[in-house]
Amino acid sequence: MRHHKLQIDQSTIVVEPGRPAADEVTILERKGIGHPDTLADHLAERLSRTYSRYTLDTFGAVLHHNFDKLALLGGACEVRYGTGRMLAPVRVLVNGRAARACGNQKIPVEDLVAETVRGFFAERLPELDGHLSVELNITSNPSPGAVITDSAVTDRAVWFAPRSLDDLRERRIRLANDTSLGTGWAPENSFESFARELVDKLAAPGEFARDNPWCGSDIKLMGYATADEVDVVMCVPQKSAHVRSRTAYVANREKVLDECHQLAAERLGDIPVRFRLNVRDILERDELYLTYTGSSIESGDEGVVGRGNRVNGLITPLRPMNMEGANGKNPVYHVGKLYNLAARRLAQRLHEATGDYAEVHLISATGQRLDRPWRVLVRLAAPYPQMDKVHALISETLNGFPALTDEILTTELLLS
Repeated sequence: MRHHKLQIDQSTIVVEPGRPAADEVTILERKGIGHPDTLADHLAERLSRTYSRYTLDTFGAVLHHNFDKLALLGGACEVRYGTGRMLAPVRVLVNGRAARACGNQKIPVEDLVAETVRGFFAERLPELDGHLSVELNITSNPSPGAVITDSAVTDRAVWFAPRSLDDLRERRIRLANDTSLGTGWAPENSFESFARELVDKLAAPGEFARDNPWCGSDIKLMGYATADEVDVVMCVPQKSAHVRSRTAYVANREKVLDECHQLAAERLGDIPVRFRLNVRDILERDELYLTYTGSSIESGDEGVVGRGNRVNGLITPLRPMNMEGANGKNPVYHVGKLYNLAARRLAQRLHEATGDYAEVHLISATGQRLDRPWRVLVRLAAPYPQMDKVHALISETLNGFPALTDEILTTELLLS
């Protein structure tokens, strides 16, 4: 097999054609918008966007921050048929760093964070009704490298305390903040697309949620699929205020299964699909997935950034993937966010250009130019791709990071 190698400044780019993906078996997981890990991911990203927009509007630049170590600790709840109540609040641990001022002008970090957290949960889990304990663990401590000498102050020393915008190194040149990697692949197979669509249909706001207000959003799907059969295990909570009896719970469960089978017939054709729903239920003892808010975060469960869906909205252990938690990271130079988004997009464009499977890995080195990754590995199933087109798509992607930052700030790009 022939490898095509290209050097662009400090970047080594390797393209390996004729490398088909082994996709005889698909194993995947998808967590809905009310799952504690998804809540943590999406809240961290909203905090980053809120802070970024505030500093951009106020100072003309996104100041340094990261909220990607955020965690949620579950509360306590009492659930009965037809009702329920919170007994202890959900704890929101906002861990991270942020600049609290630029020069002499202060940034109301605590107020921005607290308001964003409460607004987020009012939207996602309105039944919580403010039963939140917001704990701020936000510092402005510099990273290693701020060596004190008799010479001028280093960039690192004022990283989270800029005296002016002139202290923001990324306004001169964007450098990778970390040694990390981004991974992407395309295309999805039919089961991967189906799993995302099914979870979103049940969990996200829409027609099903309007017609079935008893359905909670903390939905989890685990699937195993081959060319001949599909086996799916799902957890779908119900909201106690809308479920008056065990009989009503069982009827709702059957309605969910009907939706599952209907969508499977539309998207997967004649492949036999088996669904198992809420397998921990013990009906005769009333041990059911009945919740007050529609999420297990109400009662003891925890959520942490980076433990949920990957950037593409799925957890796919048989596909190439990495463990970066992209949500909440700085959108200007943090490779854990930007490289994962860019790798996914480049893989999709290479798939469209070659008509076959494409896989992309962008690997950074701390302090190297953001648009010149240390290594770029592209694997293509197409045996004889047009290399000039492949190189052009790679170059276009690497030159597009400023525009990608703008898109992150203006869209919900990471809320997949």
